Amino acid sequence: MALHPKVIDLTLDRMWRLLENLGNPQNDLPPVIHIAGTNGKGSTQAMIRAGLEAAGKKVHAYTSPHLARFHERIRLAGALIDEEHLTEILDECYGKNGGETITYFEITTAAAILAMARTPADYTLLEVGLGGRLDATNVIGQPLLSIITPISIDHEQFLGNTLTKIAGEKAGIIKRRCPVIVAPQPEEAMDVIEATAERHHAQIIAQGQHWQIDTERDGLMFQDETGVVQLPRPNLPGDHQIENAGTAVAALRHLGFNDEVCEAAVSQAHWPARMQKLNTGPIIDSAPHSEIWLDGGHNPAAGQAIGHHLGTLAKRATYLICGMLNTKDISGYLNPIAPHVEKLIAVSIPGEMNTLTAADTAAAARGAGMQAETADDVLSATQEIVKNDPNARILICGSLYLAGNILRNHA
Repeated sequence: MALHPKVIDLTLDRMWRLLENLGNPQNDLPPVIHIAGTNGKGSTQAMIRAGLEAAGKKVHAYTSPHLARFHERIRLAGALIDEEHLTEILDECYGKNGGETITYFEITTAAAILAMARTPADYTLLEVGLGGRLDATNVIGQPLLSIITPISIDHEQFLGNTLTKIAGEKAGIIKRRCPVIVAPQPEEAMDVIEATAERHHAQIIAQGQHWQIDTERDGLMFQDETGVVQLPRPNLPGDHQIENAGTAVAALRHLGFNDEVCEAAVSQAHWPARMQKLNTGPIIDSAPHSEIWLDGGHNPAAGQAIGHHLGTLAKRATYLICGMLNTKDISGYLNPIAPHVEKLIAVSIPGEMNTLTAADTAAAARGAGMQAETADDVLSATQEIVKNDPNARILICGSLYLAGNILRNHA
C-alpha cells in the first residue's frame, strides 16, 4: 500500500482521530515505558529491552527511523513484525483513516500501537520520533515510566533554537504522577524538566540527585538510594554509552529488577549503526586490512561523542566517509571530530532528497580544518582511502539514512 509522504507536521489531532477510529488501542497496551531525548534514546531502549528479556519478560518495542528494513520499527514480544502482519495492520489503519490527511510517521505509529495492543506482552517500549509533546507516540494516558535521555540542540526548525524550548517539547511526555527517569542534562534543560514534573506531581529520578554511574578499573559502579551495583562495561562502544547504561539501570531498578538483570542490560544490548564495527560485505572485501566503523549520529552532541571515542582508540590513521542531511548542523557535528581525522571524503546520501551535496559537505569539512574531497559513493571512497593507506581506520558517518543504506547494501 502507498504510505503518505515523509512530512513533519507536529500535532496530535490526526493521531487522536485515527486511534478513535481504531477503537483506542493505546488504552490496551501492556505497561508503557516512554522514552524521549535528543541522543541515546535507541541505545537506552535497547539496554532496557535486553534486561527485561533476560528476566524472561516479553517486550514490545517501537523505534524510528529504521535502518535496513521497515520491520525494524516494530518488535512484538521480542520478534520483529513479519511481512504479512505488517501489511495487514497497515492496511487496516489506512482503511480506518478514511482518506484523511495523515503523515507517514503517524500511520506507522498507529499501526505499531494496534499490533502491540493485540499481542500479549509484559512491557511496551515506545521511543519518541521527534520532540515529545506533540509526537505521535504521546498518546499514552498513564505510562508506567517516562525516560528523558540527554537533551541537546537538534531539529531546531521544529522544536525551537534554545535548550529551554527543546526541553519543553521533550518534557511534554511527563504525565501526572508518572515517575520520570532523567539522564544527565544541561542546567537549562533540567530546570524545565523539574518544573514540568512538579506541575504534574511526577516523581523525578535524576542522575546526580538520585542515582550515579561511574567507571572503575574493570567495569562500572551504579549507585542509587537503595544501594550499589557492580556492572560490566557496556558492550555498545563509546564512553557516552556509560550514561545510557546508567539511565537504563535506573529504570530497571525502579521497576524492582535485580542486579543480574541490570548486568544483562549493559552487557547484552545490541543497537546497530552506533559505532558499529563492520565485519562483512563489499566494503570490507575492498579493504581487507582496514578497520571499518559505522555510526548514524548527526548532531553536535553525537559529534562530541564520536570525537571522544576516537580519542580513546589505539593510534591509527583515521578517515571519515561522511554524508549528511541539509537540515543538520554540519559544522557543530564535524568540529569535535576534526582533530582525530586525517581526511574526510564526502558523499551524497543515496535516495534522500534532503541530502547535502558531497561538495557542500567537503566544504564544511575544510571549514572545520580537515582535508576533504568528494566521491561518488561509499565504496569508491573506501577504495580511494585504502589505495593510499591499506591499514586505515575508516568511519562511515553523518546520518542514519546513510547508515541504513550501508546496512542494506554493503553489510
